[in-house]
Amino acid sequence: MSEKIDVLLATYNGEKYLKEQIESILNQTYKNIRLIISDDCSSDSTREILKQYEEKDERIKVFFQEKNLGYVKNFEFLLKQVENDLYMLSDQDDVWLPEKIEKSVETIKKENADLVFGDLEVVDQNLNTIFPSFGDFMMLNKKIEKYINTYKINYLYNCVTGCTIISKKKFIEKILPFPTNSKYLIHDHWIALIVSLNGKLAYMKTPYIKYRQHGNNQVGTNKISHKFNKLEQVRNLFIDVKLGVFSTYVKRKEVFPKVLQELNQKALEYYKMLQTKKYMNFRNWDIFHKLYKTESFKYYIENFLILNMPLLTQIPFKIRIIILKALKKR
Repeated sequence: MSEKIDVLLATYNGEKYLKEQIESILNQTYKNIRLIISDDCSSDSTREILKQYEEKDERIKVFFQEKNLGYVKNFEFLLKQVENDLYMLSDQDDVWLPEKIEKSVETIKKENADLVFGDLEVVDQNLNTIFPSFGDFMMLNKKIEKYINTYKINYLYNCVTGCTIISKKKFIEKILPFPTNSKYLIHDHWIALIVSLNGKLAYMKTPYIKYRQHGNNQVGTNKISHKFNKLEQVRNLFIDVKLGVFSTYVKRKEVFPKVLQELNQKALEYYKMLQTKKYMNFRNWDIFHKLYKTESFKYYIENFLILNMPLLTQIPFKIRIIILKALKKR
């Protein structure tokens, strides 16, 4: 008999798409599951929907929170409910293809991995395809292929989408509690980082999720920097993101090997210093190089110029914005 898998579903005011997602989970080709749902004080009909499903399918266990936790802490609550050796994460508004669980279990065993994640098909609210590959659209696939067996895959920025994850219970003790000091480092980033530091990751190139984008997603395909028309805005965002990431790494230094503890501290100091350098910076380029040296040449150069030489980058940036607007891409 196949082993039981815990599927963790966090809900909040999800009445519009929730039934479709739950049905896609219950109708998987892999049947031996326990669907654990935590509702974070929904004010719409989500709770009534969940009660109906819990009554008619014994595989479902629902928790109703008494106070709003926020989606990161809601997933933390769900992780604490895991009983079986393998668990998966689910959002409330996607649709899982029928073989998603089967293929995930098959991959984690075949690859002898500790965490498996995958690509997604990005769709609109009516499930029409927007982008056939989330990994290609977000320019993640090349990095994933290059660094799948090292911590670098999820160190500088997140390459792992939470709703694609299947992972092993044994790492939960190292993962929890989730850090909450930065909105730019959330649960899926942290889960994959901790497992990559202690185990093996594997990637499924075939998408088994229709990743719905409908305007109210907590996290999606939205690239915040694409909204900005000024280089200063982009640069401030880049610095804020990395300050959040590295302040978290420093605060939770016990999860990192000593060599990374030292780099994390230097990186945090580097980004703090950049806040005071509005036009040009000639200090600590060695820290930038240590952080970005394994990235693509294009990514390395763009970030170097934006962070360290914004004065020289303003004119090329303005020209790029004009071209993108002319092509109606902005």
